[in-house]
Amino acid sequence: MDLIANLSLGFGVAFTPINLMYAFIGCFLGTVIGVLPGIGPVATIAMLLPATYALPPVSALIMLAGIYYGAQYGGSTTAILVNLPGETSSVVTVIDGYQMARQGRAGPALAAAGLGSFFAGCVGTLVLAAFAVPLTEVAFKFGPAEYFSLMVLGLIGAVVLASGSLLKAIGMILLGLLLGLVGTDVNSGVARFSFDIPELTDGIGFIVIAMGVFGYGEIISNLGKHESEREVFTANVTGLWPTMEDFRNMVPAVLRGTALGSLLGILPGGGAVMAAFGAYSIEKKTKLRPGEVPFGKGNIRGVASPESANNAASQTSFIPLLTLGIPPNAVMALMVGAMTIHNIQPGPQVMTSNPELFWGLIASMWIGNAMLIVLNLPMIGIWIKLLSVPYRWMFPAIVLFCAIGVYSTNNNTFDVWLVGLFGFIGYLFIKLGVEPAPLLLGFILGPMMEENLRRALLLSRGDWSVFVTRGLSASLLAAAAVLLVIVLLPSIKRKREEAFVED
Repeated sequence: MDLIANLSLGFGVAFTPINLMYAFIGCFLGTVIGVLPGIGPVATIAMLLPATYALPPVSALIMLAGIYYGAQYGGSTTAILVNLPGETSSVVTVIDGYQMARQGRAGPALAAAGLGSFFAGCVGTLVLAAFAVPLTEVAFKFGPAEYFSLMVLGLIGAVVLASGSLLKAIGMILLGLLLGLVGTDVNSGVARFSFDIPELTDGIGFIVIAMGVFGYGEIISNLGKHESEREVFTANVTGLWPTMEDFRNMVPAVLRGTALGSLLGILPGGGAVMAAFGAYSIEKKTKLRPGEVPFGKGNIRGVASPESANNAASQTSFIPLLTLGIPPNAVMALMVGAMTIHNIQPGPQVMTSNPELFWGLIASMWIGNAMLIVLNLPMIGIWIKLLSVPYRWMFPAIVLFCAIGVYSTNNNTFDVWLVGLFGFIGYLFIKLGVEPAPLLLGFILGPMMEENLRRALLLSRGDWSVFVTRGLSASLLAAAAVLLVIVLLPSIKRKREEAFVED
C-alpha cells in the first residue's frame, strides 16, 4: 500500500502542467539527439546542464531523465533507416534493423523497436519503484567505511563492464581520480595540483570535462569523417504494424531483453550499451524457429531484444543513483552534477527529505515512455528530413551553444579555453579507441571516495582494519576482489571481448 501511496504522490507531481511540459521537452530533445548521429545523451545533458540552473529541481531532473531515455529511443530510428547508430547503445540494432529497411520492412523494424522500448521502459520503471524503498533502508546502515568500499566496487565494476581494453579502462578511472584531486584540499585548505593557476584552486568544473570530452571530442571526430559516410538511405516506410509471425518471434525476445537490461542497468558500469550487446549475444545463441530469417539478414529479434534491453537499463540505472548516491554510468554521473547544482545530495536521504522529487521523477518516466511512443512512430518522416541537414551547418551552432553554456556557469573565460583543451583530449581518446565514460565516473567518485576514506580513518583513529572488520564493508571489498579475479581469467577475458563484437 505504501508503494501505491508513494506513486500517487509522484503522479500528482508529474502531472502538473510545468512538469508535463519539461517531460515533453526532455523526450523530444532526447529523440532528436538520438536520431542525430554522433551526439549522444552524455554530450547533450552536459550541454544542457547550465540551462537547468533557473528551473525548479524536479522539472530539471524530469527533463534530463527524458533526454536520457529519449536518446535510447531515437537512436534506433537512425540505426534502422540510415545504417548509422544515432547513439552508442544502438550499434547492434544496425545489424538487423538496416537489413529489414533494405527489404522494405523498415515499418515493422521501427514498430518492434518502439513497442519493445515502451514495454521495457515501463517494466524498468516498475522495478525502480519496487526496489527503491528497501534499498534506501539498507543505505541508511552505511557508514564512511561502507561507502568507500561501495565506491571501490563501483569503479571496478565500471572497469569490468567497459567496452574495449581493460588496461585502457583502468587508465581512464585513474585519470578521472587524479583530475578529481585538482583544487583546494577541504581539510587543510592547501591548493593541490593547481600549478599556481588561480582558476584551478576551485578545481576543474564537472561540466567542463563532460562537455569537452563528450561534446567537443565527438564534434571534432565527426568533422574528420568524409561526407560520403553521412549519405542518407531514404527508406520507403510503409505498413508500420508487424505481422503475427513477427509478434510470435519478437515477444520472447522483448521479455529476455527487458530482464537482462533491468539487471545490467543496476550494476556499476553496466548501463544501456552493455545491455544491448548482451541481449543481442543471447538472441544469436537462441535457436532459430523454422523459416526464421538468420541474424544479420533482417531478423526482427535482432531489433526488438537490444532495444528493449537498452531502455530497461536506462530506467533501472536510476536505482543506485537515487538510493545509494552512486552513479552506475556516465549519464548518471551527469545527473549527480545536476542534483548538486540544485543543492540536492544524492543518496538515501533524497527519499525522506524530498519525496516529491524522488517519486515525481519515477512517475514522470511512465509519462515519458507514453510520450515517446506518440513522438517516434508518426514523426519518422521528419527525422529522415533532419538527417539530411549538412553537418557543416550543424556543428558551429553546437560549438557556440557549448561555449555559452560553459561560460555562463562561472562567468569565466578560462573555462571556455579549458573545455577546448578537453575537447582535443576527447578527440585523442576516440582516435586511440579509449572509452572515456570511466573517466567521468572516476572524476565524480574520486572526491567522494577521498572524503569517506578520511572520515573512516578519522573515526577509527587511523586503523585501516576498519574496512575489513565491519561486515558490510568487508563483503563489498570481497565482491570487488572476486570481480577483478574473474575478469582476469583468460576464458572470461576472451568471452568479454567477444561480447562487444558487432557481427
